[in-house]
Amino acid sequence: MTGRERRRFDELLETVLAALPERLKTLLDEAPLIVEDRPAPALCRELGLEPDDVLCGLHSGTPLTERSIEQPDELPETIHLFREGILAHAGDWPHVRHEIRITLLHEIGHHFGLDEDDLAELGYE
Repeated sequence: MTGRERRRFDELLETVLAALPERLKTLLDEAPLIVEDRPAPALCRELGLEPDDVLCGLHSGTPLTERSIEQPDELPETIHLFREGILAHAGDWPHVRHEIRITLLHEIGHHFGLDEDDLAELGYE
């Protein structure tokens, strides 16, 4: 990804973030948003991804529905967005903003305990 493409992506991300309801913006203070071009090779291995698999986003941490005061989180919660995966999934630049929004809401959904089937039913696949 070129510097120009990265800036273009990040500008689109900023418009998506600005349009989020305040309650979701507050969540991003608790679960930081990390934006990278692509997942690290070690992460791909950990997730069992093949080299040609596309990953748009990832929620790390324990969803709210699984938290317990008796068993604190071991790792801090984060939401990752991967520029190259989102661009590949979008197909072209006119669709990137929409794909950023869908991916971000998908990962936020995991924070609230929604699984892949729940998110697909809601249109956030």
